[in-house]
Amino acid sequence: MQAFGVSRTVVREALSKLQAAGLVETHHGIGTFVLQQRASGVFRLDPGDIATSVDVLAVLELRISLETESAGLAASRRTDEQLLAMRQALDDFERNVAVAGDTVAPDFRFHLQIAQSTGNPYFADIMSHLGTTIIPRTRINAIRNLDPNGLYLNRVNREHEEIYAAIARRDPESARAAMRIHLTNSRERLRVAQEASRLAEQGATTGSAQN
Repeated sequence: MQAFGVSRTVVREALSKLQAAGLVETHHGIGTFVLQQRASGVFRLDPGDIATSVDVLAVLELRISLETESAGLAASRRTDEQLLAMRQALDDFERNVAVAGDTVAPDFRFHLQIAQSTGNPYFADIMSHLGTTIIPRTRINAIRNLDPNGLYLNRVNREHEEIYAAIARRDPESARAAMRIHLTNSRERLRVAQEASRLAEQGATTGSAQN
C-alpha cells in the first residue's frame, strides 16, 4: 500500500487474482507466499461451454453477495454441531479428491451448511433452490477435464479451509473476506478461461483466413 499508494481493497483484489491464477497461496495469520512455478493451470473453454460459463459467472456474482454475508453471520451464530457438519463436509471433500471420487456433493454441503448456520432460513432456501448447479465444475466440461492430479480441487479446498477456520474462531470479518476471496477466485478462473478461449478462437480465425 505504501509503495504504490493504493488502498487495502486494491491490494486484496490483486492478491485474489494472483491466488486464482495459482501464483500465490495465503495462510491466515501467517502471510501470502509465492508458489513454485508449475505447468499452467489456465484451462480453455470448449465452444459449447461458452454460453454456460456466462451463466455461471452471473450466478457467481449472486453468490459473492449472498455467501459473503452468510459466512459472516455463520461465524457469529453457528453452533458446535453446525461447525462439525462443516468439518465433515470438508473431510469428505479432501478424501474424495484423493480417490477421484465425488467432490461436488461435499462442496455443496459445506456451502449449504454455512447458509443454514446463519440462523436465517432464507439464506438456506436460496442455496437449496440453486442446488449443486452453483458449483461451476458441474456445468462446465473444461473444469472437469482440467484436473487429473487434483491441483485445482486442492486449491479450492485450501480456500474452503480458510473460510472454515474463520467461522470456527467466530471471526465474522475474516469469514466474509475468506468467502469473498474464494468466490472471486472462482470468477477470475472462469474469466481467464473465457479470455483464453476468445484469443484461441481469434488465432484460429486469423490462421484460417491466411490459408
